[in-house]
Amino acid sequence: MMTDQEKTIQDLDAKHHLHPFMPHPDIARKGARVITRAEGCYIYDDSGHKILDAMAGLWTTQIGTGREEMVQTAAEAMRQLSYYNTFFYTTHPNVARLAEKIAEKTPGDISKIHFASSGSEAVDTAYKLVKYYWNLKGQPQRKQFIARENAYHGSTAVAASLCGLSGMHEKYDLPIDGIHHVGPAPHYYNNGGEMTEDAFRDHCVQAIEDKILEIGPDNVAAFIGEPIQGAGGLIIPPEGYWTKVEALCRKYGILLWCDEVITGWGRTGKWFGSEYYGVTPDIITMAKGLTSGYQPLSAVALGGDIAETISQEEGEMVHGFTYSGHPVATAVGLKNIEIMEREGLIDTPDQDEKISYFSEQLSLLNDHPLVGETRTLGLLGAIELVKDKTTRARYSDEENVGFICREHCFDSGLVMRSVGNTMILCPPLVITTEQIDELIAKAREALDKTYSQVSG
Repeated sequence: MMTDQEKTIQDLDAKHHLHPFMPHPDIARKGARVITRAEGCYIYDDSGHKILDAMAGLWTTQIGTGREEMVQTAAEAMRQLSYYNTFFYTTHPNVARLAEKIAEKTPGDISKIHFASSGSEAVDTAYKLVKYYWNLKGQPQRKQFIARENAYHGSTAVAASLCGLSGMHEKYDLPIDGIHHVGPAPHYYNNGGEMTEDAFRDHCVQAIEDKILEIGPDNVAAFIGEPIQGAGGLIIPPEGYWTKVEALCRKYGILLWCDEVITGWGRTGKWFGSEYYGVTPDIITMAKGLTSGYQPLSAVALGGDIAETISQEEGEMVHGFTYSGHPVATAVGLKNIEIMEREGLIDTPDQDEKISYFSEQLSLLNDHPLVGETRTLGLLGAIELVKDKTTRARYSDEENVGFICREHCFDSGLVMRSVGNTMILCPPLVITTEQIDELIAKAREALDKTYSQVSG
């Protein structure tokens, strides 16, 4: 039974709070789940229910939550310089040092960093900077952007337009002009049919080239893609896909933009997903794991000619935000990276061993009658829920099997996200092998309850 305090918070929430990505009458009827604290890989609601957060908040908490070292870093930064802007020829030590650190960790020749507060802001910024770059290069006709089906890039007008999820468009009169989506998404399990994986890969890459030729190569400004498509269903592309996409961009002189809001900062086992795939983007957008969610912070990182051209332009770059390079957020970002380095959370034998263990343990769920496939890359995982394992037949949208499984996960003490009939995992990088065992046991319990409910 809820306490009076819980009822009060839920009532206040229902009365005044517009939640993101939620039907508001539905959440008002049910009452929001009230999360009161977090520690390490666990969150707690106000009934004291301990829940293993296998989504790292929202693809975010690489080092786990509640770390006193991070609290002290933020407090000290607030005492010293709680706020100042980076407009008007000013800077501060934290923003300069973090820009250097990002340039050090990103692949290729990334050298210039611009800061914002969210992934969506970073995507909007990159979109503008791409247009700015082509104007400076005397090619103002290059204003067309190619993105992919099932892509997720954020929820502002530009970022949502770049998304390849139709549900983000129709209610808001999007996408804006000049943005094109190409499919199929490189999701072999869903879209590969009878093709071999290599043939399917080439089919997906050819679709991008066909779109470039349809638009006209001299009109295309950039191709944007997540190294692994996250909110679109944790789509891990076939081997060699990104190498071929990069070659295509170079062939036609198109900027390669990797949106690493999810895959950046260790999620794939490397510092960046583009590094994992061996490609060198012109642009990387990042957020989330940059601070492990302890402060809102994002960045656009530029390399190659776009970095050189924009940084050498004598005219004013008329763009920026009040909180660009916030002194507290950048201090927290520096400390977050320091902790990841110190604890060997990225590209070390111990972390590689943990990643292998995660993959092996998740694959044990393939014997479940509800599971068509499990897949992992780094500390990212997905479970495909199917009605028929042989034919890959799915449950209908009306049957809502993913959401049913998600609710059983919460009841079992586990956060696992549902995207349609795909269950997604993204545990903190600090998760232990014992906690991975706990995750798999609770996932199996939730799958059992879901199967019993939908097949009964």
